[in-house]
Amino acid sequence: MLHMRREVTSVEDLRAIVGHPLLATANKVKDRLSEAQQDWLAHSPLGFLATTDAEGRVDVSPKGDPPGFVHVIDATTIAIPERPGNRRVDGYLNVLQRPHVGTVFLIPGRGDTLRINGTARIVADADYFDALIVDGKRPILALEIAVEEVFFHCAKAFLRSDAWKPETWDPTAVPPVAQLAKAIKPDVSDEELQKYYSEENLRTLLY
Repeated sequence: MLHMRREVTSVEDLRAIVGHPLLATANKVKDRLSEAQQDWLAHSPLGFLATTDAEGRVDVSPKGDPPGFVHVIDATTIAIPERPGNRRVDGYLNVLQRPHVGTVFLIPGRGDTLRINGTARIVADADYFDALIVDGKRPILALEIAVEEVFFHCAKAFLRSDAWKPETWDPTAVPPVAQLAKAIKPDVSDEELQKYYSEENLRTLLY
């Protein structure tokens, strides 16, 4: 059967398809961190930060460190440290244009996630930077986020994907990162790329 493209262009259409009022779970969204949510951050080693630029283009960047890397300044403010990376700083450039950001924080093995949306600012130093030292290194920046919305998200996406089941993992399904980089940088030798992208070398560049 041929299905015609049908775009959803109104809240009414979306409600009809979703099958329940979109605001049915609005009461789970708060504007300050509960103790349980602060405890979640204390055990999360990985998050994702979404930003937009002045043209509305979106960037999503992973952020990771030892569990508890997100610093809770108070119940309405968190700080995410920035470590040396690829130096593109797309997200930070976006924040300077549009400060609203969205985040998702994970705990490996758990399907539920913590989502925090708010207004961000970039700081080059603060009195809590010493608390963010890892391997003897202070962060080069931090992104402070004033919490506007915080809530737990259900586990359905992880249940559908079986993301935490090792027996479903196939890291060799796509070529190693050095081979992927070769397609972008054909002038760089295979040996150089393999050396640079080796886990041993990347670990020396973490901090």
